[in-house]
Amino acid sequence: MKIATWNVNSLSVRLPQVLDWLAAQKESGGIDVLALQELKLTDDKFPIAALQETGYQAHWFGQKTYNGVALISPAMGTEVVKNIPGFEDDMSRVIAATYSDGAGASVRVIGAYFPNGQAPDSDKFVYKMRWLDALRDWVGSEMQKHPNLVLLGDYNITFDELDMWDPVGLKDTIHCTVAERDKLQALIDLGLTDSFRLFEQPEKSYSWWDYREFAFRRNRGLRIDHILISPALKARAKACVIDRAPRKNERPSDHAPVVLTLD
Repeated sequence: MKIATWNVNSLSVRLPQVLDWLAAQKESGGIDVLALQELKLTDDKFPIAALQETGYQAHWFGQKTYNGVALISPAMGTEVVKNIPGFEDDMSRVIAATYSDGAGASVRVIGAYFPNGQAPDSDKFVYKMRWLDALRDWVGSEMQKHPNLVLLGDYNITFDELDMWDPVGLKDTIHCTVAERDKLQALIDLGLTDSFRLFEQPEKSYSWWDYREFAFRRNRGLRIDHILISPALKARAKACVIDRAPRKNERPSDHAPVVLTLD
């Protein structure tokens, strides 16, 4: 089973790239669930027909101009939830569904677009902290019901200096603050594991690069797209990679897909 996350930074712009990437993945077994973030379109504009023509179904939760999340899979999921239950929010940031793993078990997939936070001294950062607390509480309850659980998406948080191209210059800036990392650790403390770090990875492995100053060419990036997995899935994890190839496309997203392989 392969589960992936990709912030596409506008699905209307990047749809051909998403379809091409999904088609290319079929050569190695295909993607079973792809979580997308930053759709930047309303529900009525979601390209479900184009996906269905290529053999995929989807659940989506759009929003005009900003945010928006989706789960794309060959089969429909069940128990679909949009946003964090009990947390009042007018942003489309979370979508969850349960999928069969093809071997008689089910996997709960939670795709999320974490708030950016803008700056540590901003109101948006306060919202980010509140949102992260609510997410932790809800994910904890979901783990009680679903032993096989994946929480993936654009976290807008780095784990540590390994996730930063310039640990000194970026220290205590947005995505790299102690407060954000404490909230990320709170998710880990639920029993989740960063699947990427289960495996030996190349040095300076990042999933996001600014469009400016040739950041991708110079590999000045951050690893902010993560796939966290429950203990039951940790035992099944076989690989987790960042696919840099789509970042080389013409008019690419500023993020690259991250792919988890389970046995």
